[in-house]
Amino acid sequence: MSEPEQWHGTTILTVRKGGKVVIAGDGQVSLGSTVIKGTARKVRPLAGGKVIAGFAGATADAFTLFERLEAKLEQYPDQLMRACVEMAKDWRTDRYLRRLEAMMLVADKKHSLVLTGTGDVLEPENGVMGIGSGGNFALSAARALVDMDLTAEEICRKSMTIAADICVYTNSNVTVEILDEE
Repeated sequence: MSEPEQWHGTTILTVRKGGKVVIAGDGQVSLGSTVIKGTARKVRPLAGGKVIAGFAGATADAFTLFERLEAKLEQYPDQLMRACVEMAKDWRTDRYLRRLEAMMLVADKKHSLVLTGTGDVLEPENGVMGIGSGGNFALSAARALVDMDLTAEEICRKSMTIAADICVYTNSNVTVEILDEE
């Protein structure tokens, strides 16, 4: 008996450089080898625009996580790290949440974080991190470009183009959200 087809892949990238933090994500949703949608929006602002977030994984799971993170941000305003740690605790221990298959990149003016269902809340080194099936391709490209005379947005866009050229689960329909570090 074969396994059922799985929703698969995406690429989410964050770069923090030059007083800006950027999260970019592609728009492809795949089921096995079939592209179901090419214009999904996997990156969005939260907390009234003070936080930006992107997800990789099952879409319904990601929406649940966005809602949970938004609630934690309301509970702990202007405390992204605390909100993420509290959400990661819930994600790991709650019977419903721990079945969710997704990862998130979140950022505010001070912090960029990776959240996982295993309870991880990690701050990327050098302000650059990628997740999803094309995440390592985009991460590699961004690391190569980060020391060049490019803005955080330019690095994200170029890196996402490279990932889309390599990863079959990533397309070039990119959504970008930007915050000033101030």
